[in-house]
Amino acid sequence: MPDNMPNISIDGGPVPIVAGACLPITRVLAHAIHVGDRIDAAGFERGDMIATVPLATRLSPTKFVALYRFGVVVFAGMSPADEAGFLEKIAGRISGRRDGKNEETASLEIRADYDDRVQPGGPVEIPDLSPARFLIVADVLSKSVALARDENRLGGVFDAIEPFAVELARTGRAPWNRRSMLKLIGQALIAQHRISGRVAVEEKPDILWDHSSLERLYARLEDEYELNERAKAVTQKLNVIVETGQTLTDILDVDRSARLEAVIVALILAETLVTLLQIFLAHGHG
Repeated sequence: MPDNMPNISIDGGPVPIVAGACLPITRVLAHAIHVGDRIDAAGFERGDMIATVPLATRLSPTKFVALYRFGVVVFAGMSPADEAGFLEKIAGRISGRRDGKNEETASLEIRADYDDRVQPGGPVEIPDLSPARFLIVADVLSKSVALARDENRLGGVFDAIEPFAVELARTGRAPWNRRSMLKLIGQALIAQHRISGRVAVEEKPDILWDHSSLERLYARLEDEYELNERAKAVTQKLNVIVETGQTLTDILDVDRSARLEAVIVALILAETLVTLLQIFLAHGHG
């Protein structure tokens, strides 16, 4: 194999690539995983920390890990075995464990003469993997994973609401019995509760206060992963679910009122019949 052929990374670790007479390129894989509902990082501080919120650590010049309290871990430059070993160490700090299938990756290409660029659907080109750059990449990946979690949670409830709305629009009447409607209200309330503490995607990472020159990198990553558009879609779906829950509650209230009115009318009719019967019997004996 010629000396100028690039090496391929198979484990996510840093791999130097030499392209002809160009400066050497190092490729690092950043990997975000949704591991649970919460991560308690209190007391996990280390001497090689680069940030406290999120709790982020630099393990080597091109190896980083960041813990987000909303249940996401972001690695950079670590092999699958390293990642699994680290997750095993923090297993006791994770509540609401997940299967880890909700994940996001980004390929980072590092070369000294690169300007911060994000190729559409391709690698993130950066001049170095400084702690500040890692925190920006980690922030975007963690938000993307958190949004995917919220999208999945809302999807199931939305699928249940759609046939109800279609039938209601077609017939003008609630298509389900009371128990089914109560179940849907319960699903809507659970979704609202789970999403109420969702990640504030529109908030920029704190690291930009001290490194304003990296604003462009953050903006490009934000666009690449469509964070704002996806956050708006999640909010709109949540609003629909909340409004649907309110509508179902109103329908049940109307149904209850109608039943109560029917009972009152029935009681009035019964009382009237009893009175008429008493009058009739009284006249008959007279």
